[in-house]
Amino acid sequence: MIVVLGSINIDIRLEVESLPLAGETVHARNRRYFGGGKGANQALAAKRAGGDVAFFGAVGEDQFAQRALGELIEAGVPISNIAVVGEETGSANIYVDRRGENVIVITAGANALVDVEMASVAVSRARGGYLVLQQEIPNTTTRAALEMARSSGVTTILNVSPFDRSSADLSRLADIVIANQHEWSRLAGGASTPQEWSVTHQQTIVVTKGSEGVSVASPSDYFELGAPTIQPVDTVGAGDTFCGYLATALDLGESLQAAVNGAVTAASMACLKAGAQSSIPARREVIEAGRIGMFGPRPPSAG
Repeated sequence: MIVVLGSINIDIRLEVESLPLAGETVHARNRRYFGGGKGANQALAAKRAGGDVAFFGAVGEDQFAQRALGELIEAGVPISNIAVVGEETGSANIYVDRRGENVIVITAGANALVDVEMASVAVSRARGGYLVLQQEIPNTTTRAALEMARSSGVTTILNVSPFDRSSADLSRLADIVIANQHEWSRLAGGASTPQEWSVTHQQTIVVTKGSEGVSVASPSDYFELGAPTIQPVDTVGAGDTFCGYLATALDLGESLQAAVNGAVTAASMACLKAGAQSSIPARREVIEAGRIGMFGPRPPSAG
């Protein structure tokens, strides 16, 4: 069982030639709406990866709630644990340039009301499985979930995104920490390598590096995997695809290296389509990509 406790957003995607600089006004080619939120994206990715998924979050009583939940419902992610609250549904304004790079500004809305009581129910549901967390809900809720999970023997995966001043402390409570290379740099502050951090804190550290692949350190192992060479359309949601696929593979009993390998393939495929949720591939697509060598040989990681 994979239990995701996290955010639900409506993503407002604007395509621009180049990302705006401070004080600059740019024209967007179009505006599109997608379901999003790191929690929802990761729950959907886990489900499309073949996982048994429960999702806890919150939406508002507004026009965006149903649209934000649409792809989850279509994929068969249960929404019975999603609260409807008196705040507007969370939103993300996403600017994507011609190279697929992005800048995102989020408004918490209903996500700010995901509380400790919900965390307690989520942890109870996760017994014997994995609890997946991010940082788009209140940090007090995330901390409570991590602490309850530790005392309950639940394995936790924390994606320290979006990174803030609480991330370093929260990360020490998780069993598996997933960070991109910029988040890892802020987390470690240059004081240690992933291998050193992993041994010191007895955690698994997964550092995603975009086109350069991924570095993984556990207390007993270290390895790097390259990423396929692709021409990205939109990198939004690639990290969430990675997290969801990794959680499912581990829950299904795959080795850490096999799980990471599949997650990298899935995340790369997610970069080939627009939108966070609409781009997440199904398990059969990822398996087929590996079978036919869709991406060819991977370059070694530059890390």
